[in-house]
Amino acid sequence: MNKGLVFVFFLVFQHSVARADDWPQWMGKDRDGIWKESGIVEKFPENGPEVIWRCPIGSGYAGPAVAGGKVFVTDRQLGEGAQSPDNPFQRGVIPGIERVLCLDEISGKILWTHQYPGNYTISYAAGPRVTPTVDGDSVYTLGAEGMLLCLNTHDGGVVWEIDLRDYLGIQTPVWGFAGAPLVYGDLLICLGGGEGSTAIAFQKSTGKEVWRSLTAKEPGYCPPRLIHHGGKDQVIIWHPESVNSLNPLSGEVYWTVPWQIRSGLSIPVPRLSGDRLFLTAFYNGATMLKLKSDQSEPEILWQSQNVSEKRTTHLNSIMPTPVLKDGLIFGTCSYGEFRCLDQATGDRIWESMQPSTGQGRKVRWFNIFLTPHKDRYFLFTEKGDLLIAKLSRQGYEEIDRTHLIEPNGTDMRQRPIVWSHPAYANGSIFVRNDSEIIRVSLRAD
Repeated sequence: MNKGLVFVFFLVFQHSVARADDWPQWMGKDRDGIWKESGIVEKFPENGPEVIWRCPIGSGYAGPAVAGGKVFVTDRQLGEGAQSPDNPFQRGVIPGIERVLCLDEISGKILWTHQYPGNYTISYAAGPRVTPTVDGDSVYTLGAEGMLLCLNTHDGGVVWEIDLRDYLGIQTPVWGFAGAPLVYGDLLICLGGGEGSTAIAFQKSTGKEVWRSLTAKEPGYCPPRLIHHGGKDQVIIWHPESVNSLNPLSGEVYWTVPWQIRSGLSIPVPRLSGDRLFLTAFYNGATMLKLKSDQSEPEILWQSQNVSEKRTTHLNSIMPTPVLKDGLIFGTCSYGEFRCLDQATGDRIWESMQPSTGQGRKVRWFNIFLTPHKDRYFLFTEKGDLLIAKLSRQGYEEIDRTHLIEPNGTDMRQRPIVWSHPAYANGSIFVRNDSEIIRVSLRAD
């Protein structure tokens, strides 16, 4: 056989056996935030990774979902003559629309768009917060003002829709609806709000309500988290008054651990490691629970006692979800301090500013989205940079970094940011800012 043909065959074969995965929802296929593909770069090319395509979109904090050859993302378009306030804490009524866009994964071409009125009353009114959830032929989206949609992935046709504010008789949370809905069997489990309906489940095919559970003054912003422990599936609902375990089929409460969270900031997803459940909040710090096999109330192994955003002892994360591995906790603290803690005690092992500001200068609410891959980690920062690093008890070891996308959103201090979690799928990273979404190849040659 011709040597050239043999070489081409080898490349095709090598590519075919490399594991590829979609990223169909918040934090990926298994909702664990781990990128499991093979054949990924060890270091970035000298001139940076290839941008496969760019597509103009509007503003928003919602990350993309990738499934079945399509990319799903949501954005916001201001109404004619409308503008967002200079102070993002300011609330009023800002006219506009929200959109759900479906793009071709290969070309970046927009295949369809579904739009609906989206007059904002929230702080940080940039756009939707929730990554779409793709399940078979359906994609579920949740707008910042509570519009819950089930759309057909083929053409964007509406299968069913529910305005959670009207349906539950509630007001929009200060920073909008932000918990990505969870598909569990035939159910779609959502963070709601109001008396007896902080968590609510609908039949995913029809939108018919199946159960309601829990009461809290504020629902918070943490997506429902499915875990399996003690021989049972459990849905963890963390709202600003307590951490709760529910029967996902009925909403029955298995256990509750009270924890009052300042300013309603229950945001990062709880992390499970064995029988340990870890949670972190911007003001309140961290808590580590030890789960029991009989679904009785867990034991609090350790918890931050100093409610402060600056004098932090453990890990005070504003949005990014930490990673638990090999008895360690890795994550970003309140002012960009990248930290490693001991799972058993909460003791800080090391801290580094290299992934964030790099100069020791601390920045309030600095975000780094951490994604494990094999024996290393991808870190996507609010500056639009992508880093490859190894993390261990010995410290932070940066392998490489590159700049992917411009951080053209702004926070209250008017610094440029990109605050949306990327999707890692099919050898690429998909990431958006307030003006475009891009696909960048991370496939090894």
